Amino acid sequence: MNIQIRPEHKNDISTISMINDMAFGQEDEGNLIVKLRKKKNFIKELSLVACFGNEIIGHILFSKITIKNDIEEFESLALAPMSVIPEFQGLGIGSELIKKGLQKATKLGYDSVIVLGHENYYPKFKFTPASLFQITCPFEVTDLNFMALELKKGSLDMVSGCVIYPK
Repeated sequence: MNIQIRPEHKNDISTISMINDMAFGQEDEGNLIVKLRKKKNFIKELSLVACFGNEIIGHILFSKITIKNDIEEFESLALAPMSVIPEFQGLGIGSELIKKGLQKATKLGYDSVIVLGHENYYPKFKFTPASLFQITCPFEVTDLNFMALELKKGSLDMVSGCVIYPK
């Protein structure tokens, strides 16, 4: 299967929303992307699509977030959402989106990524519980599902605090 991963184009926006809605079985994810696209946290180069021929079959978004404690704020990225059309799930497309997205984020100079996701999926990309870095979620989630990844070794050593997501 020949899959190409590229940054989103302007004419991809409605398809990206549809893919997220299909993958999650609801409109919340598509609406989230529409809202994030309007925020200063949106990074166009980190909104990637997976294409099979001319058809977009997957999408991943990384956007800026802040990790804040009583004294300092630190910039990081959130990986959310990531979706693949249901009939193409389980073929490694999501993994390719994550790998390419992490590579691109590293090239753009970002140091870390936070994800709220499945505890059996994201560790294969070296995500570990964010609590190991004294990073907390602003809402109640299980420790195993709230994870962090250093894109640069040691980049989270001096970071602690609560993640601040865009409203």
